[in-house]
Amino acid sequence: MMHGKFIKLFPLPLLLMLLFLGISTALQAAEPGVSNVADRIAPVGRIQLAGEPPLEAESEVAAAEEAVEPMAAPRPMRSNYPDIGVSSRAIVWVLAQLHLFFGALVLAVPLFVLIIELVGLFTGDERYDDMAHEFMKISLTGFSITAIFGGSLTLALFLLYPDFMAYMMHVFGAQLLVYAGLFFFETFFLYTYYYGWNAFRYGNKKWVHLSLGLMLNASGLTIMVLANSWATFMMAPSGVNEVGAVVGNIWEVMKGPLWNPINLHRFIANIAFGGAVVGAYAAFKFLSTNDPEKRAHYDWMGYTSNFIAILAFLPLPFAGYWLMAEIYAYSQQMGITAMGGILAWLFILQAVLIGTILLAGNFYLWAGMSRTDGSERYKWLVKFIALVLVVTFLIWITPHTLMLSASEISLLGGTHHSILGPLGIMPAKNIAVNLMLIVTFLSFQLYRRSDKVATVSWAPAGNALMVAIYVVAIANIIFLGVYYGYFTNTVYKVGSSVAQVVSTLVVIISGIIIDTLMFKNAKILPSHWGRIPDRAQYALFALPIAFTWLMGLMGYVRSSVKTHWHVYTVMKDNSPDNFIPAIAYAGNMITLVTVLFLLCLLFMFWVANLSETRQVKPVTAGKGA
Repeated sequence: MMHGKFIKLFPLPLLLMLLFLGISTALQAAEPGVSNVADRIAPVGRIQLAGEPPLEAESEVAAAEEAVEPMAAPRPMRSNYPDIGVSSRAIVWVLAQLHLFFGALVLAVPLFVLIIELVGLFTGDERYDDMAHEFMKISLTGFSITAIFGGSLTLALFLLYPDFMAYMMHVFGAQLLVYAGLFFFETFFLYTYYYGWNAFRYGNKKWVHLSLGLMLNASGLTIMVLANSWATFMMAPSGVNEVGAVVGNIWEVMKGPLWNPINLHRFIANIAFGGAVVGAYAAFKFLSTNDPEKRAHYDWMGYTSNFIAILAFLPLPFAGYWLMAEIYAYSQQMGITAMGGILAWLFILQAVLIGTILLAGNFYLWAGMSRTDGSERYKWLVKFIALVLVVTFLIWITPHTLMLSASEISLLGGTHHSILGPLGIMPAKNIAVNLMLIVTFLSFQLYRRSDKVATVSWAPAGNALMVAIYVVAIANIIFLGVYYGYFTNTVYKVGSSVAQVVSTLVVIISGIIIDTLMFKNAKILPSHWGRIPDRAQYALFALPIAFTWLMGLMGYVRSSVKTHWHVYTVMKDNSPDNFIPAIAYAGNMITLVTVLFLLCLLFMFWVANLSETRQVKPVTAGKGA
């Protein structure tokens, strides 16, 4: 039975991989030196001056050098882009974004599944093993969908942007074959990891299974960093000269200035996104059953998923800050385009979505505190945490410049509100986001404490120390933001934001350390899994919706900072879509891919649920009469 399922599921990704290999091989065989588009590629060679007498010896040397001279990037004209009657960019946009959504899911889920499986091994609690296995069931269907969109995207890019893809094939060369090989290995490890779960469940065989999971994650992470090198090369090309001719080796091409920031940012974001998706699956299963035992199980799954999503989300703004700092360092023009030009308003939408994620995550934690009787000690703090979240959320979404008509500007006295205007600049928003992260961690801390009673003698001193750390960190964040943000020059304003980040990290790290030591051998109060309001499950549904829209939004920003370039400053985009689309159009496209992804997600949940459904054998009329 297991073998039959494997055979049914395996051919799709394998065939797509072979298709990709065939296209790659055909294009590389069609070269010399980039391709059959050599007539649109300018060679970098010696320029013959007018009137200079050619020497035969020099001509022979020049001819020999020209044969191995690196080739510049193509310069396609408008007529070189296929016209299919609809926007090529829109097609690639939809396929690429859906591929990235599912790719993030199938990368992230095995990462925390392996950790959950290890926890189950070391604690001896088989509930962790069962939960990890069920999480993988979701990832399995998603892997096939990822392959479908990945293959479709590859075909669309080669058909609609042939010159660009020929250049990328020339630059990265055999790395694309390595990528395809890794995809094959990931497929092998994924299916053996999932279908071998019960066959390698105990004893030494469990370590074989964990090794399969480790290799699965190693393959997936390597695929991610390779693909990231393509995206960052388009934004900040390295290993090529000013005309795009390759002058470095493959490592110099890959390790551009944005590669590591993108790697870290996507790694953290993928885990948060994967946790949100499996949390929605747990909520779906919780609401679809009245069996107390199953509701308890899926309540526990939902809590674990929310814990993964929000805990991974807390450091994500810091990774994003590093990425934007590196973008500014590489090209101030790209940084200004992102945060000071047409794209600046999208960061208000980003604030709305991040605020939604934090509010939904906190609400779920507050509702989940009802599982334990010990939570009564901390419930009085919830209203103050909610007040801080709402106030800081409103500050964060306050724009600096308002979109007003001439008459409105006249009534207001300018485009900046006299009172709310100062809240629209980064110092105020830095204060707001750091306080939101701190109080979200406080919600986690209170929830984790709600079923425990410390037994160590120094517990009062530990609590006092924790309170002092919170007070000092919050005061420091507000002081740095106000004083250096509004009363000093820009250099100190930027530098103070780093100290604010450090203050937030000190709270999180010290809170984890103190609680780990304080509640070691603590008295555990009973938890009543399943005793949570149904409305809390809708917070778990809100998380993947907000995460998906946010990922689509920031993907649009990252791609648009290149403006009219395929590869920034190296290969110009001369297609009919070589402009930054209007915000309304971008919003509609992001919403479209979000809705399509959510529909696919519902299909995944249905398939996962279908595998557990067994039809009752009908009784033939009159049989046994």
